[in-house]
Amino acid sequence: MKRRNAKTLMFLGTGSDVGKSVLAAAFCRILRQDGFRVAPFKAQNMALNSFITPEGGEMGRAQVVQAEAAGIEPHVDMNPILLKPTSQVGSQVIVLGKAAGNFTAKDYYRVKRTLVPVVREAFERLSARYDVIVLEGAGSAVELNLKEHDLVNMAMAEMADAPCILVGDIDRGGIFASLLGSLMLLEASERDRLIGFMVNKLRGDPALFESGVAILEARSGKPVLGVVPYFDHIAIAEEDSVALTRRMKRKPEGSEGAAVRIGVLRLPYVSNYTDFDCFEQEPAVDLVYFDRPAEVFTMDAVILPGSKNTLEDLAHLHRNGVADALVAFHKAGGVVVGVCGGFQMLGTSVRDPHGVESRIEEVRGLGLLPMVTEMFPEKITTQVKVRAEPGNPIGAGGRMLLGYEIHMGRSRSLGDGARPLFRLIERNREPVPEDEELEGLATPDGRAWGTYLHGIFDNDAFRREFIGRILSRSGRRRSDAEGGPLSYATWKEEQFDRLAEHVRRHCDVERIYRLAGIR
Repeated sequence: MKRRNAKTLMFLGTGSDVGKSVLAAAFCRILRQDGFRVAPFKAQNMALNSFITPEGGEMGRAQVVQAEAAGIEPHVDMNPILLKPTSQVGSQVIVLGKAAGNFTAKDYYRVKRTLVPVVREAFERLSARYDVIVLEGAGSAVELNLKEHDLVNMAMAEMADAPCILVGDIDRGGIFASLLGSLMLLEASERDRLIGFMVNKLRGDPALFESGVAILEARSGKPVLGVVPYFDHIAIAEEDSVALTRRMKRKPEGSEGAAVRIGVLRLPYVSNYTDFDCFEQEPAVDLVYFDRPAEVFTMDAVILPGSKNTLEDLAHLHRNGVADALVAFHKAGGVVVGVCGGFQMLGTSVRDPHGVESRIEEVRGLGLLPMVTEMFPEKITTQVKVRAEPGNPIGAGGRMLLGYEIHMGRSRSLGDGARPLFRLIERNREPVPEDEELEGLATPDGRAWGTYLHGIFDNDAFRREFIGRILSRSGRRRSDAEGGPLSYATWKEEQFDRLAEHVRRHCDVERIYRLAGIR
């Protein structure tokens, strides 16, 4: 590949969840602060959390977060290939924002080489528009059995002529073996591309690891460019399922005094759980991820999130007793909400006669909404603007709201008193005809409702009204000590600035710029 106008910097890892995505986001913000036009890039991402761009293309959330840190709109060129697992052995493959079909790993390896030009062209388009491209690898950079199929780690580094930083997670232990062992397994030309190491998630005083830095540098001949302490005072959206597992095990700080408890069901194929990150910043809310039937009755409201395999997840809920518990919870006065796949589960049945997501043809729904859903091969991926219908059972009447759709299913109301929630105003920034179908559905009392719109709770006024209605049903009141209403967009910007400050303090940014040829 010939040299482009854009400079490059790539973060590789010794394994999954070592912090590549967060450090890439940090450098997107740092470079932006230093006056560069910067964009993120990851050739291939595997994640169930995705986003829809203004053009209607689907891409991984990590690069969306990095684009937000860079202060630019997300574009599918930043993540040309997205794999969304639909089973233990297969994934839906998204190429430049559009679904290309479901593939087993074996089948995907056969077609992967044909996607190399797609990746190259996406990268070239970005590099022509920006000063610096911050690239991210995937998993471990030295999975030797997968190397011949590599498109995202050293193969991408070579394609982009990118200087690389190898990131290791000291919190999980074995930092010397992971960093030095990874270096040893690289080819000589690949080692030459490595400009240094970054030690991530150190607990305690970084000065206490000075001898560790000396050992790494002496043994490798490579500099340690940063020792970044573990942090819990900054919140950056994560897409890895490992991150969601951590959330289930911890209790959010300050949640003991929260006025209302909202539970999000942890489904086997859960997707877009970042829809609910906003609740974690609301002082009135204790947000809990759970998966056991008995936990349902400890909640004030339960949300069924999106799913990449709705029928399999719904069948799982029937098997483990959560489905019966949710129905009983609703009968006892509880509030049950569904988003996308979770919305589909609230109906009377979900069918997949074309085998789009599952080998199961039909699964009985929870029966909380008079609605049936059928899966179709054509995927809907749109950004939308909606207006809340006046008099709908969940409030927000007349308010304009933003969200996005990612679904294979089409749901049809059976009437029986259920009310639509929203009227579509725009799709992908284009006006929607007046006779366009209404969106969402709710029972007359508003205690069961659902929508296909991801990101609906990011709308501040809507989220606050939702919390207020749950508080009202429970007889509790919002505390006067909570401060003013949360602006989620402003809060996210503050997190990116905090992240940049934290990483600057513990990395030699100017040395990284110099070694990478950025300035």
